[in-house]
Amino acid sequence: MSGQQGVRLLLPWASACLALLSLAQGAVVISGGHEALQETGGATRFLKKRSTNDAMVEVYSVTVDCTVRSRFAHTVMTSKALNKAKTSQEIFFEVQLPKTAFISNFSMEIEGQVYVGEVKGKEKAKKQYEKAVSSGQTAGLVKASGRKMEKFSVSVNIAAGKNVTFALTYEELLQRTLGQYEILIQIKPKQRVQKFQIVTNIYEPQGISFLDAHATFLTNDLLPLVEKTVTDKKAHISFSPTMEQQRSCPDCDGTFIDGDFVIKYDVNRPTSIGDIQMANGYFVHFFAPPHLPRVPKNVVFVIDRSGSMSGRKIQQTREAMLAILKDIHEEDHFAIVLFDSQVDPWRSTLSKATEENVNEAMAFIRQLNTRGSTNFNDALLDSVKMLFSDRKEQRIPERSIDMIIALTDGMPDSGPDRILENMHPGRGGNISLFCLGFGNDVAYTFLETLSKQNKGSARKIYEGSDATLQLQGFYEEVSSPLLLEVDLRYPDEAVDFLTTNHFNQLFNGSEIVVAGKLEDNDLDNFMVEVFGQGFEDDFKVQGQARAVDWDVMYPDEEYIFGDFTERLWAYLTIQQLLEKSKSGTTGEKENATAKALEMSLRYSFVTPLTSMVVTKPETEDGTESPLIADKLTEEQRQVSERQNQYQTQSYNPPAYRTTYQSTPSYFVDGDPHFMIELPDREDALCFNINDKPGTIFNLVRDLKQGILVNGEIIGDKMIPPDGKINTYFWRFGIIHKTLGVRLIVSTQDVSLFQDGQLVKLQWSDSASLKGSNVDILLTKDRSLTVTLKDSVKFVILLHKVWEKHPYHRNYLGFYTLDTHLLSSSVHGLLGQFYHGINYEVSDLRPGEVTEKPDATMFVKGRELNVTRGWQRDFRRDVKKGDNVPCWFVHNNGTGLIDGEASDYIVSGLFKTV
Repeated sequence: MSGQQGVRLLLPWASACLALLSLAQGAVVISGGHEALQETGGATRFLKKRSTNDAMVEVYSVTVDCTVRSRFAHTVMTSKALNKAKTSQEIFFEVQLPKTAFISNFSMEIEGQVYVGEVKGKEKAKKQYEKAVSSGQTAGLVKASGRKMEKFSVSVNIAAGKNVTFALTYEELLQRTLGQYEILIQIKPKQRVQKFQIVTNIYEPQGISFLDAHATFLTNDLLPLVEKTVTDKKAHISFSPTMEQQRSCPDCDGTFIDGDFVIKYDVNRPTSIGDIQMANGYFVHFFAPPHLPRVPKNVVFVIDRSGSMSGRKIQQTREAMLAILKDIHEEDHFAIVLFDSQVDPWRSTLSKATEENVNEAMAFIRQLNTRGSTNFNDALLDSVKMLFSDRKEQRIPERSIDMIIALTDGMPDSGPDRILENMHPGRGGNISLFCLGFGNDVAYTFLETLSKQNKGSARKIYEGSDATLQLQGFYEEVSSPLLLEVDLRYPDEAVDFLTTNHFNQLFNGSEIVVAGKLEDNDLDNFMVEVFGQGFEDDFKVQGQARAVDWDVMYPDEEYIFGDFTERLWAYLTIQQLLEKSKSGTTGEKENATAKALEMSLRYSFVTPLTSMVVTKPETEDGTESPLIADKLTEEQRQVSERQNQYQTQSYNPPAYRTTYQSTPSYFVDGDPHFMIELPDREDALCFNINDKPGTIFNLVRDLKQGILVNGEIIGDKMIPPDGKINTYFWRFGIIHKTLGVRLIVSTQDVSLFQDGQLVKLQWSDSASLKGSNVDILLTKDRSLTVTLKDSVKFVILLHKVWEKHPYHRNYLGFYTLDTHLLSSSVHGLLGQFYHGINYEVSDLRPGEVTEKPDATMFVKGRELNVTRGWQRDFRRDVKKGDNVPCWFVHNNGTGLIDGEASDYIVSGLFKTV
């Protein structure tokens, strides 16, 4: 922004996050409290402080209005801001929306003039895009953001004393998964807003069977801020705290709102025929019959154990498979096929899921290790042969479903084309193939095509601490089939332009949706039939569809339904046409693409075939600045994720990225990783401490103030197959002798001793205790905040592990805040760094791992070899955490810490060194 100042303030949303953040001249701020780069004289350096002009733009209104009509969600996000400066300001608007949603409208209102985005075909928009890029403009508005989201961003120059109103609209069909629909609202305003309001209205003619709304940042005291009204067929949820209620504490100017707001619900299903709704010449049929018995399944697990799966991937795969085998239904049959350059089946046939067979299979999985290349082709063909043979020999039930669940992380040796040819639709027969692609290097488009042509689907498994849970979650979704070969039929003369009405299977907790255009106004003769193959008998049900009288069901609110059935039909049709455009003959692909483009333009949906062109007001030099909002394809998302991964792991400027806090942070988390964040240097130091389980370490010791913090480590339940035992902190002792406070925090409970009294809390509780010398804030199953009077604040995070996990246990993370309030003599493994540390890093050179270079660090008169890596800060997200780049000091921090790690070992939870 040459010659101008930019101002941003963070605002968010639900499946969306709105943001206005502050920029200094020539600066680039990625997000509030995250990374900021400033360019000076052609060099790139980290921006140390936020602009003092933040207050020059006042964001005085943030509203999110989400209306759900029979699963079809229409969301409008509006933000209003005022430029209070005496000069013009560049104001940024950012919002995250679900990747399954279609943007349908965007507008900016400036000085009474409304600028509206226009949806065009990609080819027509391309010329404007190229013009914007060639003139140096940032032309792309939409980028990948995490696993499920996309980020829409735009900026505009606002004159002094003027207002701007941004409004973005998107639409999507909510998917039923594991028996519920979910709306996730990520709220991170970063500041108090005069009018902050999130309102969700849900209209479900079938009736709402249950609804739950909660937020990760709300304590019991603040729960009344969420208003929830649920009647038979309507729900109203709102969150609208006042400016005063948004305070993080009575004397703080910041906001407590920071986390996820989640709404989950389901609808009544009294009839087997499902629910059919008609309005304005279109209909939609929701089918998920209740109380059906599950169909037994015969599943072959095909697992990639090639060299690229080594390390964390194979460990998480091993853990997931052990959990899946424990949960497999006894009437099911299963097999395991491992592959690298060779194919290695557990047994030559499928086995019934008896206790004995499951135990033997688990023993086989525990020995799972990596080697060789990726012979995916033969592994799939052998699995098909096994299922065919067992069915021919009647070793599996006649009434059962055959499926293959395949996990791989790379490109197959034989190439995708050969596998697609060998696994053509006729080859697999009635076998459903589900492919799981692990990581960013997988050929996901190939897996998607392969799955869909074999009656299945593909799912990407993201690398991260929760990959095991992702694998388990996918299996849970497909573990209980209810019907096979489902056909939904309607009168030929009454309907036209029908969406897909044949489905290979219906799984428990999911839902089939069919929509179409009504050609016959005689709705009294609209007969619906559904056929399928059930557990013991063929499933057949028929019924007469009747139009809903909206005036009676929703008096004075019939307008809210409007053209929702038509837009739902259009959304579903476009999604299915986009899928068809990926497979079939050239003519079939071209035909599907042309139809999808025509409908996208007709209904103003931003899809992979269209773009929204936003023409900003003229700048001071009289030029217009067109911006382009695209819909990312899965391939584009994967490229973006690879680039982000490279940038996160690359340490050559300017690709270097950070997530440092605005104030110094000191914590220990994980197994166990110590972290010292130094925002004044835009850097961080980290080291591990490894010792035997049961060892107690002194973390903080301030003899002048009488403060002591010790922590005890615990090991895995048993030795994992790789032979490495992880240790974690599971118990902390905190004492303030001067205030008479003693606290024991474990993974099981919290015990507070003060003035001769004992208060005991469970992690399953949410509680807020205010005392004369200490305040306690316990957030259920998440965190404990301990504030000592006129002194330091500690935050302890609970990491919950699946209780049946064969190796890992629950553990704790320990974070310190307001450390400047401690005396200059504070010490301990963490405490010694509270008042800063001087060091220099030079001689950057390649390390053992390409993306982790080595360097030389000069610290405390010593010369150390350090490695650039990263650790995770879990304060914002206790499950995934944020990657924080740091210089890793080897050998238990030797040379960085005073003395040796063993010098900090104490004999008891409240003992000093």
